Amino acid sequence: MKKVLDFVLLMAEDDSDDRDLFREALEQYYQVNDIRFVSDGQECCDYLKRKGRYENPEDSPRPGFILLDLNMPRKNGKEVLKELKNDPDLKKIPVVVLTTSHAPKDIQDTYDIGTNSYLVKPSSYTETLSMVEHLGKFWFNTVKLPPCG
Repeated sequence: MKKVLDFVLLMAEDDSDDRDLFREALEQYYQVNDIRFVSDGQECCDYLKRKGRYENPEDSPRPGFILLDLNMPRKNGKEVLKELKNDPDLKKIPVVVLTTSHAPKDIQDTYDIGTNSYLVKPSSYTETLSMVEHLGKFWFNTVKLPPCG
């Protein structure tokens, strides 16, 4: 029986194929009740701060976990992470960076800003399944996440 993810998972990812791949891999291991996607950094900040089309809390429930791409249009992942970690209402939400970048500077910068983990996107579906399985075992089965809200 699949474990139920009883929190909102927000994924900030501009590539629709990556979004679909992650959702499919996640659903292999978990019953996902609420996963939300935003396609760029500005949209992520708007969602988190309930601005514009995300003003209604029913349309933008507070996520309990965020997956954040670094290379996004309008506002990159580092800028989003900086805003998030400097906001007293949002800074406790766990953020895992999920990106194509292997650059040591990106890794160091995101940890300096406050990411909780840094993952490089796998290059195959099988590797993605394995990464999601390990990510889930740690973050969704072992770690006690802070309450949402």
